[in-house]
Order: sequence, then C-alpha cells, then structure tokens
Amino acid sequence: MQFKINHRLEGTLARTGEIITPHGVIKTPAFIVGGTKATVKALTPEQVESVGGRAILANTYHLLLQPGPEIINHAGGLGKFMHWDKPTFTDSGGFQVFSLGMAYKKGIDLVSHSSKGDASQAKASKSQLAKVSDKGVVFKSHLNGAMIEMTPESSMEIQHQIAADIHMAFDELAAPLAEYDYLKQALDRTHAWALRCLKRHQELNQEHKTKHEDEQALYAVVQGARHQELREASAKFLGAMDFDGFGIGGVFEPGEIPSVLNWTNSILPEHKPRHLLGMGSQPLDLFLGVEYGIDTFDCVAPTRQARNGSIYTYDGRINIKNSKYKTDFGPIDQECTCYTCQNYTKAYVHHLFKADEILASTLSSIHNEYFVVATVDKIRHSLEDGSFHDLKQSFIQRYYANSDKPLKIFKQ
Repeated sequence: MQFKINHRLEGTLARTGEIITPHGVIKTPAFIVGGTKATVKALTPEQVESVGGRAILANTYHLLLQPGPEIINHAGGLGKFMHWDKPTFTDSGGFQVFSLGMAYKKGIDLVSHSSKGDASQAKASKSQLAKVSDKGVVFKSHLNGAMIEMTPESSMEIQHQIAADIHMAFDELAAPLAEYDYLKQALDRTHAWALRCLKRHQELNQEHKTKHEDEQALYAVVQGARHQELREASAKFLGAMDFDGFGIGGVFEPGEIPSVLNWTNSILPEHKPRHLLGMGSQPLDLFLGVEYGIDTFDCVAPTRQARNGSIYTYDGRINIKNSKYKTDFGPIDQECTCYTCQNYTKAYVHHLFKADEILASTLSSIHNEYFVVATVDKIRHSLEDGSFHDLKQSFIQRYYANSDKPLKIFKQ
C-alpha cells in the first residue's frame, strides 16, 4: 500500500490524496462502505459500485464465525469470495470485545459507562460473552456457544487469511466513561497488542513475498476515550511504529469529534493515512472528520437506517414511513441522481415499507449509500477548489433545518 497527499486546506488538518492498493486506488477523503459479513446488506457488489463505492470494510469477528477464514482463503480472499474486485478493509473485532463483554445485556449505550450509572453494572458477570486479559480475548460465540480465543497474533493470522488489502490491529475498546484507571489499563493493553500485531503481520507479509503474493497493509488503532492525555500518548506511541496507517477508535458523543481528532491527528505522522472507525450516524461527522484530518471513514449507518425507513436527503433526513409520503409522487430527493431517485417515487418506497417488501430495503439503501459517498466526493472537490467552508455551512443550514426528526446541532 502507498499513500500520497495531493492537496491541503490551509488552516485545517484537511487534505486530499490517494491510497494505492493492489486492487485499485482510493481517492481520499472517501467513505468506505460497510460490508460486515462479506456483504453490504440489501445490495449487490454491482449496486455498491453504482453508488460510487470505492472500497468495502468487513468484520474479522463475524467472518471468523461465519463462514470461517479458511473458506474465504480457499475462495481466493475476501474480494473474490464476495465478487468485489476493488480495495477491501477488515477491522479487528475490537468493537465486539466491548459489545459482547462489558456492554452485553446491560443496556449500556456504548457511550455511558452504564445505563444506570451504577459501577457494579460494569463488573464482569456470567452473562458476558467476552473476557479480556493481557493475552487476548476469549469469546463465546453468539451463534452456537463455542468458546473462541482471539489474540493479537491470531487476529493477524485470521485477517491475512481473509486477505483484505488493509487490516486493523487488534485493540480494546473501553467504555468512554469508564474509570480513568481502567481506560489507562486498556490503552496500555492496546499498545502491547499493537506491537504483537505488527510483529506477526510482518512475519506473514514475508511469507506472502516468498510466495509472490500481494503484501497486506496494517493500521494501528489509536484509543484513549475522551481524555486528551491518553489520546496524545496513544498517537505518539503508535505513530512512532512502522504501521502503514492509523485507525481512530472510540465512541463519540456530538461535539467530541473535533477535539479528539485534533489531539490525535496533530501528532500522527502526516504522510500516513488516517481512518475514522464507525464515524457515526450523522452526515455532519463527514465534514468534521475531513476538517480534522481524516482520510477515510466507515459506518453501517446508511444501510441500517435505510432498512428502518430513515432516508437522507439534501433537505434533511426523512422517515419515508410517515403517512404524508403515501401520495407523494416525487423522487426521494429532487437533486439526487441515484438509481432510486431516477426511477421511483416517495409514494412507491412508502408502499414497499408498509407492505413489508424486501425491495424497500434495497431502494432505500441504494439512495443512502449514494448520498453519503457523493457527499464525501463533494467534500473532496471542495478541498481542491477552496469552497469547503461554504459547502459545510450550506449543508448544515439546509440538512439540519429540514429533517423530519430534529437533530442535535453543536457549536464548534
């Protein structure tokens, strides 16, 4: 993998560039489409390509359980397995450590330490499906109850079998409002795991070279919750290592992205790409991420929200299930050129949802993915022609003023 910067926006950390992989070039900033289980829900690879998708990110934990990395490897790797000939990413499964561990069956919202503010809620319990130690993580499969151990070394071995172009190092995602001492412990563990990941990754790449196979790239994952000193320490520690790029991990509340990214990206090596993991469900996050130095994003929100009838438009997010759209025979968005908007009406998509038809998820997902990918493309062009701040301001004023459901806006 190679990365080159083409243009910078003065007064910000924003830049445009290109990530060059064995399976193609990703012009950055770019939105990486979420394909958790080697599929983008409700869409074929051809449809992902039609909305402008340049790369897909899959999840190591889920692919470990189904169908298993051996099968994917036998098929020729992730891209061939899912009929996608463009770049691919895999995350490490670190998020599942949290969601199957501390958060499992506790009502924890991924931001708060506990839904009730009760410290005892965060203690290990028999109901948890994941246990963390310095060695790694022991998972109890949510599919069949099998016990599976994942270590930094095995995470690398699994990801190399899956054979995406870009991997993420195995990390521990701690609840952002956990006690500081535990956050520090989790960060130290993430750093130790990163070194073990890097060592095994380099060994595996040497094996690829010997077999005349494509080498694979590895990003470290910067953690530290919402604490400046932890984020800066993580950026300094990992930034000094021989990683190909960096993922920014964590769960953010509205208003936190600028600070966290500024602390982190002001320190990370400028000549390496930065990826915001699970950027959030708000289109504004795309603008903030780019402004504060992010090159690529991933998130499953566009298709997840689409399947629930929540649709992005340039005049705000709408709930297509609302009765007011029953006789609206205009497109979802007058300005959109996606397949759905060019061929179908709000009334028809509304009908599909009310009739519980599968096509509702496909048409709404096509539109939402197109909207997000196209928005990042517009951001990239605005960096090149100097209109970024105008584009951001006009987007905020228009999108957030007209949504069916008012969305929280915050000052910067």
